[in-house]
Amino acid sequence: MKRLFALLTLLLAGCSSPPSLPDFTASGYLADRGAVRIWRKNHQHSVHMLVVFKPFQNGATVFTRYGWLDGNLTSIERHPDGAQPDNVTLRFDGDGGLNFMQRQLAGRREAVSEQTIELYKFDAQRMLKISDALLAGHVLLKQGRWQGNDVLQTCQGEQIKPALDKSEWQRIEQLQHQTGSAVSVAWLEAPAGTQLLDVSTQDDCQWEPQEADF
Repeated sequence: MKRLFALLTLLLAGCSSPPSLPDFTASGYLADRGAVRIWRKNHQHSVHMLVVFKPFQNGATVFTRYGWLDGNLTSIERHPDGAQPDNVTLRFDGDGGLNFMQRQLAGRREAVSEQTIELYKFDAQRMLKISDALLAGHVLLKQGRWQGNDVLQTCQGEQIKPALDKSEWQRIEQLQHQTGSAVSVAWLEAPAGTQLLDVSTQDDCQWEPQEADF
């Protein structure tokens, strides 16, 4: 399998701004415990990001939205996808001061501790830097549904044959044969190569964000 970890490491060390790309982009990478997808929209002085973490093992997929204005973090909204809600909403003023916080659990609301807020803020800035690095290297995410015969149909309806290697195609086919279900595929394309990011029987296209609604 073609790996992009070395590319990401080099970019994080040496790059701090994204290249000339469309205002609305998608990228991603493999973390230690799961696959990370990042959708981003730059608009004038604002940045809006949706980070989706999908664990390799059983566990909730976590959707986190971030907002920045003039370089300042303005909002964090974290929503795990599962039966037990544990949603966190944080909003900040122009000086970085907290002006709203809420943690919504099943049947009750709680305050968010100061330490937890600082951790969320740190993670927001970390994800922004990772996004900058991925886009600087033109590491772009695509998602779609497997059609058979090494063909994938993107969420936008285009049929393509990405340059995945033999073992990656075998992994896709194996999951379909084991489950008998339709298979969703996410992969990364970059000058360094193409990498399989995730394979599942969930229809990831259902929640893929669209630029008009982002």
